[in-house]
Amino acid sequence: MISRRSFGFAAATLVAAGASTAAGLTGALGEAFGLSIREFGAVAAAPYGATSQPLRDLENAGPWLTGVPGGVQSLKGKVVVVNFWTYSCINSLRALPYLRAWSERYASKGLVVVGVHAPEFQFEHDAAKVRLAAHQLDVGYPNVQDNRYATWQRFANQGWPGFYFIGADGRIRGYRSGEGRYAEAEQFIRALLTEAGQDVASVMQVPIQGSGIEADADWANLRSPEAYFGYGKADGLVSSSGGARDASRSYEQADQLKLNRWDLEGDWTLKQEFASLDSERGRLRYRFHARDLHLVLGRSEGSGPVRFRATLDGRAPGDSHGGDVDAEGWGELREDRLYQLIRLSGPVRERTMTIEFGRSGARAYAVTFG
Repeated sequence: MISRRSFGFAAATLVAAGASTAAGLTGALGEAFGLSIREFGAVAAAPYGATSQPLRDLENAGPWLTGVPGGVQSLKGKVVVVNFWTYSCINSLRALPYLRAWSERYASKGLVVVGVHAPEFQFEHDAAKVRLAAHQLDVGYPNVQDNRYATWQRFANQGWPGFYFIGADGRIRGYRSGEGRYAEAEQFIRALLTEAGQDVASVMQVPIQGSGIEADADWANLRSPEAYFGYGKADGLVSSSGGARDASRSYEQADQLKLNRWDLEGDWTLKQEFASLDSERGRLRYRFHARDLHLVLGRSEGSGPVRFRATLDGRAPGDSHGGDVDAEGWGELREDRLYQLIRLSGPVRERTMTIEFGRSGARAYAVTFG
């Protein structure tokens, strides 16, 4: 399986999508509405092996965290956007403003947005945690849990976020993977609704802009890829003693960190998915080049909230603090999720983020950027 949410993957899919063509938008539609397939360069043909009966496969999916009003069978004759996502993925989160807007704008015209939550980390398999995250993220449209990737495989999905555009004829008419070019994707939705006999001329296309953690990335200044702390995918750890698998070890900070390298201080155990703090205090440092820095964090079973502090180049972040910490860098780990620690207020350059935890039980899964 390819990397599904790294910076490199996101960039590659944007390039690939721009060079591809829309599937199924042919003949009568193009002639009747003066549309060229080339106008929808952000939308590609469905991946090889994708289901020919997507509504049937959604009907067999489950469990539904938020059901389709009237049942999946009510989707027949409607235009449907199926979004593959996972709630700790920054690429998925930055797509949410567009999905919400499309759902709100075109619901009266027969559009239905459906989320398929395909988890990356083990904690995302917990339906209660997904429901809480969906509520906090204002994901009000139907959402189904895909823990075993059965729906992912039937659709031959290739990444987070993945978008499938299903026409009123029940066929997958287009696909795209990765972020960006949402205005073109919306045009494709409007074309499919028009094909279905809906008049969308009165629906205003006000520019969509995410805020907070959902704001678009500063792609021009993004030079740090996603990195993992569990040994299953870990890369970039700087440690004179190496990293011990599934065993507690005392770590010391390195003398120097180069770009996209990280180190630990304190007693930590490297598990396959995460690094777990064993001592009462511990630190993790990361050298990065991006506007935003996020950490996917969690807690060990039975542990209470964990107080932490994030600093930037050894100082309080001030105006460069993220949405989950204050200007002094203080925050609290309560839910297993993605936390925004840094949003630079000035020029983007190489910086070092340090996060210090105030008690054992903290788990660090991955770092992502924007």
